[in-house]
Amino acid sequence: MFDFVHLRLLDFIDIFLVALLLYYFFKLIKGTVAINIFLGIAILYMIWLLTKYLQMNLLSELLGKFLGLGVLALIIVFQQEIRRFLLMIGSTKFNPSGKIMDKLGFKQNETTATDVDAILEAVKNLSKTKTGALIIIKRNSGLDFLKQTGDQMDIEVNAPIIESIFFKNSPLHDGAVIIEGNRITATRTVLPISGDIKLPQTYGLRHRAAISITQNTDAVALIVSEETGKISYVKEGKFVPFKNYDDLAQIIKYDLH
Repeated sequence: MFDFVHLRLLDFIDIFLVALLLYYFFKLIKGTVAINIFLGIAILYMIWLLTKYLQMNLLSELLGKFLGLGVLALIIVFQQEIRRFLLMIGSTKFNPSGKIMDKLGFKQNETTATDVDAILEAVKNLSKTKTGALIIIKRNSGLDFLKQTGDQMDIEVNAPIIESIFFKNSPLHDGAVIIEGNRITATRTVLPISGDIKLPQTYGLRHRAAISITQNTDAVALIVSEETGKISYVKEGKFVPFKNYDDLAQIIKYDLH
């Protein structure tokens, strides 16, 4: 009965790694409907372990079959969360050093830091005139599949250029702008929109597109509403609150670090 007392160092490591994985997965689904499903599964699993320990064979067998056959259903239910979890594992936020990945050749070469202040200056001016805008800023995930849907560019980031792109009479104002490092690499890009995104009617197509692309990649998005001029910042499929422009600048710089 007391075999569990004899723990090896590897057992502690095993427990720590499992706890770490559960923590990051819980962090991803916190605040979403998926959290209730996750808690329900956890409760069923604990009941199954208890029935096995008490040798309640019939109930244990039924719960075991249910949990075993439910793996495929879980993958379908949590597909977005699993995708973001895998992105987190491969990102520099999860592994800040990135040295191993660099040596293996999986990381791209370092690029010039994004001029966040210039982007926010443009966004601020666009907000004043209620000019709609959608800016996607690359972090680690490749965005080549998006760039192919628009006009590829290679322009250094600066406020006047961004403002001129989204000017209402500009032929480039439709679609999203892609920024990689400190370069505008594409304009007029078409973003895929997931069908299961539910937002209040006050949010438009730009917001839905921003949520969809940040769910499927680790990019971040800035949106200016054409109706209200309100600025929104989206990361990991969620709106990130901020107090003012200085606060927003600090948040974005931290996320891009």
